[in-house]
Amino acid sequence: MRAQKRSKKPAAAAGAPTGSLPGSSADVVVRPVRARDLDSVIAIDEQITGIGKADYWRERFLRYGGRGRQPCFFLVAECDGEIDGFIIGEVRDWEFGTPPCGWVFGISVRREARLSGIGTRLLDALCSSFRKAGVAKVRTLLVFDDMLVMTFYRSQGMMAAPIITLERNLTETIIE
Repeated sequence: MRAQKRSKKPAAAAGAPTGSLPGSSADVVVRPVRARDLDSVIAIDEQITGIGKADYWRERFLRYGGRGRQPCFFLVAECDGEIDGFIIGEVRDWEFGTPPCGWVFGISVRREARLSGIGTRLLDALCSSFRKAGVAKVRTLLVFDDMLVMTFYRSQGMMAAPIITLERNLTETIIE
């Protein structure tokens, strides 16, 4: 576990600064995901959501990271040989009658590494990939009451899009 690895470092002297937050140094590298990163991605997602979804993330890797397909992107933030966060997205063409744009499907940063700029660096790297793919907008969806995620995206300059999400419960009986 990551906490165990970090706990092996010598403790700071009493009253001495404890150093920077995890991932806050210039040593953070944002790069495409590799197969060996999947266990870390799965662990970060489970830490944040409380739900283990190993099969889901392996399928995401095959679809977005493992084949080098463009314009699909699955990036990780690595610091000191450890994965501190990830982001996944793709360019979608003409869905909902809108011009091609980048869609962020997921972003997550380890709790211990938050507030160190990793989320911003991940989103910036994904947006750069979207620009290179020729799109001028990025969008995402989120649960309306997830204030943490909403606050992050708003801090990155994102705002409401001209799209309304509708849904239908498929477990209810429909009378025909």
